[in-house]
Amino acid sequence: MRLVFAGTPEVAVPALDALLASARHEVVAVVTRPDATAGRGRKLLASPVAQRAEEAGIEVLKPARPRDEDFLARLREIAPDCCPVVAYGALLPVSALEVPAHGWVNLHFSLLPAWRGAAPVQHAVMAGDEVTGASTFLIEKGLDSGPVYGIVTEEIRPADTSGDLLTRLSHSGAALLSATMDGIDSGDLVARPQPADGVTVAPKITVEDAEVDWTAPALRIDRLIRGCTPAPGAWTRTGGERLKLGPVRPVPDRTDLAPGELDVTKNAVFAGTGSHAVRLGEVQPQGKRLMAAADWARGARVAAGERLA
Repeated sequence: MRLVFAGTPEVAVPALDALLASARHEVVAVVTRPDATAGRGRKLLASPVAQRAEEAGIEVLKPARPRDEDFLARLREIAPDCCPVVAYGALLPVSALEVPAHGWVNLHFSLLPAWRGAAPVQHAVMAGDEVTGASTFLIEKGLDSGPVYGIVTEEIRPADTSGDLLTRLSHSGAALLSATMDGIDSGDLVARPQPADGVTVAPKITVEDAEVDWTAPALRIDRLIRGCTPAPGAWTRTGGERLKLGPVRPVPDRTDLAPGELDVTKNAVFAGTGSHAVRLGEVQPQGKRLMAAADWARGARVAAGERLA
């Protein structure tokens, strides 16, 4: 089939690579978000998907809005058979959905109908799910509600961050998306409606959502921090300034600390929660680099009994 691939971030690149390597399909163009500023220099940078497509010599389309008539006209000229999608990042209008004969097929990183929305992996980690996965489905007007072609499952390991899990899913999902394209091309694969039960929603995680409430149980804090790593990054306050937090380790036998209270030793920093303490991992003070919590405590001269808030 002639394919137009839509995607933007690094997590979409493995799927693009899998389709580029396919002998059955031809990726004739890529649709991605417009160049965006990044880094301290705030330079305009092409998305990871755009960079990979340019390396492969593929036409790159960067519409400000997918409803723009110039973009739709070019899409009709290309006349793709199908448009596979991975984390494109913009709402597709009906006028675009109607162009390819086999529609737009999305690779979504959850076992639909669970965790429909922008942040399925983060919410799965934060909820304490033991298993998640990826699904391919036909995009319709509703939010991630279209009929499903296939799924792949993935265990959530006890120490997984959302970044760890998303990296694994990006590769297993790439194989699933490629197999889905094969099945659509052969006519052997039929999309089936999602069940009505089990629908959960995964809205975008904001910076405000990522603030740690130290009165919560240690298990919930552990899951929140892992779910928000690497983005948007969990955080707390110390001395009136923000302190970014990497994953922590629950310490069930430490129940002597009040919520947010710190205990500083030579090689470790412990913080109290609503249940038992956690040992801080890496932290990042405002305007500084990521560092071990013990190094931060020494440099900031944190005393035992001080509190995070």
